[in-house]
Amino acid sequence: MNRRAFLVRSGALLAGALAGGSGALAAAPHGKGFFSLAQRNGRWWLVTPAGEAFFSIGLNHIDPSPLRFEENGDLWQRKYGNSLERWLKEAVAPDLRAWGFNSVGWTQEVVTRGLTNHRHSRAFTFEEYQWLGLPYCHLLPFAEFHQWEAETRHPDFASAEFADWCDYVARENCARMKDDPKLIGYFYVDCPTWVHTTKFCAWKGPLFDPEKLKTGAGRKELGELATRYYRVTHDAIRRYDQHHLILGDRYEANAPLPEEVGRAALPFVDVLGFQHFGPPDKVKDDLARWHELTGKPVLYADGCRARKLAAGAQGHDARGYADVLAALREVRGCIGMHLCGAYLRNRCRQRGLRDEREQPDTGAIAGIAAANREMAAWVARTAKTK
Repeated sequence: MNRRAFLVRSGALLAGALAGGSGALAAAPHGKGFFSLAQRNGRWWLVTPAGEAFFSIGLNHIDPSPLRFEENGDLWQRKYGNSLERWLKEAVAPDLRAWGFNSVGWTQEVVTRGLTNHRHSRAFTFEEYQWLGLPYCHLLPFAEFHQWEAETRHPDFASAEFADWCDYVARENCARMKDDPKLIGYFYVDCPTWVHTTKFCAWKGPLFDPEKLKTGAGRKELGELATRYYRVTHDAIRRYDQHHLILGDRYEANAPLPEEVGRAALPFVDVLGFQHFGPPDKVKDDLARWHELTGKPVLYADGCRARKLAAGAQGHDARGYADVLAALREVRGCIGMHLCGAYLRNRCRQRGLRDEREQPDTGAIAGIAAANREMAAWVARTAKTK
């Protein structure tokens, strides 16, 4: 089933899932002192611990390893004394603030890419988020069925070991982050392959055989499988953290997503997040449609408009970025936009706001910063209590 067929067929069913009252499960008390969600002046917003409306303007992919390429000599040691704390405090945080970003979406960066392995740098630790000092989202590694994942076999959501692993992940991460007012919420899988594959994961197939969706029994099986996944992950988080938002999976907007998965997720997540590399109007229309169908706030969790540079490198298209950001103002359910970075351009992703010697992409940065400032001014005007 393609994405549009899902949207057409599932509207009433998804709305019914919410109307049934189970949508309250994901939303723990979200008491004062933590990020929450609210409707103000006809649209959804994140709300800061201080009670202010907040539209997340985030940067994804922050990794210092490009500074340590052999060709860069003693740059890392000379400037930062081999200290990640100094780098985050002296370079990254000032840059992000100067460029108008108010959050970090996902810190891990792709560092090797191919048909036999496709790996990211590690996630930030609790301490590293503190050194950065910005609101942030954190991805919990409950399962590894990302559409770029080339090595790991599919998990068994019904197994005791999957529940044990989820408890460990929450114990290792959420138990430490549960009192942090800077944490916005938790992501899960980056573009899960419920019923689709890419060239990287074709060898193992999708998590669920899409042919089974042709029968009622198959659709029921997928619904039960997805419900188990979202329930186990939700319960693991809430065992250790009663306050922070559950952002769930970051779906690929241009891949099939069966209604059974969408229905299963709704009671257990606070937000629906999407990766989307389409043009501004398509981004706007797709996110608006998901919000209208489900009633959930939506997040543009990853995406960019890029331009080609020399030797295979990419730069950001600042005009395209500004156009997407402006288009999302028209989506009343949209609570944020996270740029598919990176902070530093490495030799794998080949796209970043600074290169491996910290030279800035000045044109892109100027345009992105201007768009971010314009967005911040719009938020201040639009979110005022009438």
